[in-house]
Amino acid sequence: MAGFIGKERHSIDDKGRLMIPARFRKLLEKDPENAQRSTSFYAMKAVDGSLELYEPHVWAEKEKSLSALSDFNPDERMLKTLMYESLDSVEMDRQGRIALPRDFMQHASIEKEVIIIGANKKMILWAPDTLEAMLSENRPRFGDLAGDYFTSRNRNANDV
Repeated sequence: MAGFIGKERHSIDDKGRLMIPARFRKLLEKDPENAQRSTSFYAMKAVDGSLELYEPHVWAEKEKSLSALSDFNPDERMLKTLMYESLDSVEMDRQGRIALPRDFMQHASIEKEVIIIGANKKMILWAPDTLEAMLSENRPRFGDLAGDYFTSRNRNANDV
């Protein structure tokens, strides 16, 4: 099934609630992996200053990798600590809104407006000014990044 695709601008209300786009909510209803029609997401502070929203079954795959890390290896333990410090669970209400924790909004510099980008298995939330600055800075690199990525992927696929 196709994932979240597209970009929308939404307002944050006075209580810090964000409306999940209707087209993304419809995907949640149709998703066969979302058999219980989950109304929760895992929210994560990303290192680039954005927030990411994951459905529980998608986060469960990431959780397997984290669980495999050793608590006795200092680097792996630190990674787990950093990941879980950046993670929270948010519930979607009947109107399709989620309440973003204040520290998450501060992390992403989100105040009244947010850009929601559907990125297949997750939604990425950006403060509009932060997103525009990041895109402006990196737009000239797009051709090189895409060329490097797709060339190396094609090379690896042909090596198999």
